[in-house]
Amino acid sequence: MAKVEKKGRKTRGQAKNRRETAAAISRLGRKEYEKRLLKLQVQLCQLQRWVKQAGTRVVVLFEGRDAAGKGGVIKRITERVSPRVFRVVALPAPTERERTQMYFQRYLAHLPAAGEVVLFDRSWYNRAGVERVMGFCTQAEYEEFMRNCPQLEAALVRSGIILVKYFFDVSQEEQERRFKRRATDPLRQWKLSPMDLESYRRWWDYTKATDDMLAATDTEYAPWYVVRSNNKRRARLNCIAHLLSVIPWKKLPYDEPAFPKRKKKPAKVPEKPCYRHFVPEHDRTSARSTGTIV
Repeated sequence: MAKVEKKGRKTRGQAKNRRETAAAISRLGRKEYEKRLLKLQVQLCQLQRWVKQAGTRVVVLFEGRDAAGKGGVIKRITERVSPRVFRVVALPAPTERERTQMYFQRYLAHLPAAGEVVLFDRSWYNRAGVERVMGFCTQAEYEEFMRNCPQLEAALVRSGIILVKYFFDVSQEEQERRFKRRATDPLRQWKLSPMDLESYRRWWDYTKATDDMLAATDTEYAPWYVVRSNNKRRARLNCIAHLLSVIPWKKLPYDEPAFPKRKKKPAKVPEKPCYRHFVPEHDRTSARSTGTIV
């Protein structure tokens, strides 16, 4: 009996060690994360130069569970590139006029021209997700979307657009933790909407909707790539690295420009413009006393 108990203790100890090892592997320190992120962002700048020169058109769709980290990835992608090349499209709920249009119409207006990368923070797949689950569309409208969507995406790809689709997945436990943090953090409270709470309640409805969506629209020419995002830092690095790998770009040489000499100052031009109004220096002490976050 004693041997059995000893063996049981050893088994539990081994399981604990495995969990601790897995946790250690999953952790990524801030310094290492920022070092890796910077390298990827340098490559994004190089990609940007190639996109502009080659006249490439790229569309990237970001879908996924609420609080799965889509916005964080988009922020890191666009942090150091030009907003005139990398455009973010995050459409609000459709207007009354837009509801009378063909469903895809308001999204097609934002497709890229030559030399542009468009990042859709939520996309036409709203119909397969939130609209279906929340009853914002009819069953007939949903089925029509599921028939037409693969054909639309095939047309986009045939036209020369590079289409990349990401679905961010997060566990129930991690989603709940993030929602609760939003509820108590003044910097995140704006992120927590009534729709988020409803998606929390309807977890399994969204699971079913996602499964059906992937089954119908995960095609050879426009596959879905799932980003495991329980660890936000790793999800960001993984997604950006993957995006760089699926676009057939190449590093172009950069010719450093020669700066011309400044023109001489004319006699009647003052040393500085006649400024009249200045922004005052921010007083950190008074900011703290009034409760302002510095």
